[in-house]
Amino acid sequence: MKARLYATPCDPHGGHTPVDSPKRVQTMTTLVFLINLGGATFLLLYAVRMVQTGIERAMGPSFRRIVTAHSDSHLRTALAGVLLAIILQSSTAAGLLASGFAATSLLTFSGGLAVVLGADFGSALVIQILSFRPDWLIPILLVAGGYLFLKVEARTLRQWGRILLGIAFILLALRFIGDAVHPIRDSPFMPAIAGYLKSDFITAFLVGAAVTFIMHSSVAAILMTVTFVVLGVLSPNAGVSVVLGANLGAATLLIWLSRDMVTKARRIPIANLVLRGTGAVLALFLVNLTPVLSWLEGVAPGQRLVLAHMGFNALVLLLSFPLLKLIERPLVACFPGRSEVAPVDGFRTLSALDRSVVDRPSLALASLTRELLRMTQIVEVMAGPVMDYYESGDEVAIKATKALDFDLNRALDDVRRYVALVPREGQTKEQYRRVRELVEYAISLETAGDIIAKGLLSLAVEKNRNRLKFSQEGHQELALLHERVMANMKLAFNVLLSEDIESARLLLEEKSEMATQERKSRKRHLKRLREGAEESLESSDIHLETLRALKDLNSQIAAIAYPILVRGGQLLETRLVDNVNESDIESNDT
Repeated sequence: MKARLYATPCDPHGGHTPVDSPKRVQTMTTLVFLINLGGATFLLLYAVRMVQTGIERAMGPSFRRIVTAHSDSHLRTALAGVLLAIILQSSTAAGLLASGFAATSLLTFSGGLAVVLGADFGSALVIQILSFRPDWLIPILLVAGGYLFLKVEARTLRQWGRILLGIAFILLALRFIGDAVHPIRDSPFMPAIAGYLKSDFITAFLVGAAVTFIMHSSVAAILMTVTFVVLGVLSPNAGVSVVLGANLGAATLLIWLSRDMVTKARRIPIANLVLRGTGAVLALFLVNLTPVLSWLEGVAPGQRLVLAHMGFNALVLLLSFPLLKLIERPLVACFPGRSEVAPVDGFRTLSALDRSVVDRPSLALASLTRELLRMTQIVEVMAGPVMDYYESGDEVAIKATKALDFDLNRALDDVRRYVALVPREGQTKEQYRRVRELVEYAISLETAGDIIAKGLLSLAVEKNRNRLKFSQEGHQELALLHERVMANMKLAFNVLLSEDIESARLLLEEKSEMATQERKSRKRHLKRLREGAEESLESSDIHLETLRALKDLNSQIAAIAYPILVRGGQLLETRLVDNVNESDIESNDT
């Protein structure tokens, strides 16, 4: 009887195998597959983000120059979008940058849309490069990247180490995805799912869109799909449907991430969805209802997907060129924007200080923080067009920008009076410390405004009144330093809100890098003087004073990092623990 209890119904000889053993084994296999696939997928997402972060930090804030350098030509802006997507490893990140530039009128609607469509093609090129998967390169990348990231002090080389490590992790993640799929590909449910996706291309298309949106990365989603096809888990035709869905998902994701931007900026992601989404739907029916994919029969299955993805985005880009200007009018009619106040006038009489909550320290602290954020926005608005003023010499605009310094002065006075009204009783030690830090940073922001108004803007007026010109090399150096200051400004504002130690470390490293770049630029300028460059001779004083002013402005902006690093035990006297070489920080900066 005991034997019959354990025997399977189809076993005539009896036995000791439990009836539910196959189900249990299948369940365990599926569970292990899902855990391994999830781990490999998150490693892939992390690796893509790691490469993107490394490139952003290695290049500095040069993306504006890349995108807007030839904004008068749609072909050149599209090529800038291709380059930007390759650099950032993400068409979504490139699209958000283009939308942001359109919001501030640095790009027209058609120029911004050309950048986004070019970025879509650039992202496809990234997938082509990564799909080759030279696994023999993994240990070399790990050794080289690990050494640069962990052992080298130079900031740029450390970021290149981060990039190499990220590429190695991408290749490892793709290998792990393959290892996870191998045990499960012969199981009953995997062929059933693959067969269903092959027979129902619309479902495959929607799955691709959903997976891309959830993963927030079309690069990662398509690389994972290519891996499934290479392993034979998914048919190439179903894989192409999934990849086309990933294009729709990426366009939808850009709309989602830009939802808080002004209407002027959001029109570009919407236009991208109209063009790319419509193209993806048409391509889906074309590849599944016609023999067009037979042209790629001789190509390996994985490469078939990659080539189809590249061809689709290239075709969308080329066919969209005649529509770039035509599509703007209906979008403006469907999504009219509110009349926007010029940024120079937008921060006046908008103090965030709420005197009704001064007797409640926690609310008063929040009100004070909001006021400092307003001050940071004023500084950003003042600093943003500085290099444009050096070229245009628009004295009316310069005068209006200078007037914002009075708003900063008034804001600092209001902050001091407000803090004096907050009763010391009832404040915790932590709250009292935070209030003191905010007041000190308000003083730094007011000083930053003086540097811009009395230094940089006055120099811009002098340069144009005297009809002076920088040498091409000198202008490029100043533009790069200005871009770095603007990027550090955004980082400092994030540190102000988050008090994140890692971001504060990065901000102080950027301050050190800024001092290094200022010294190098000064040496190059003096070298040009020795070589007798006429333009450098005429504009020498203004060039050197601008260098110093940009460096001082960056120092004031970075001041928010010091108290955070001191509290976190990350600052020893005037140096970062372990990471910052004392030669990189001048004594007068600390």
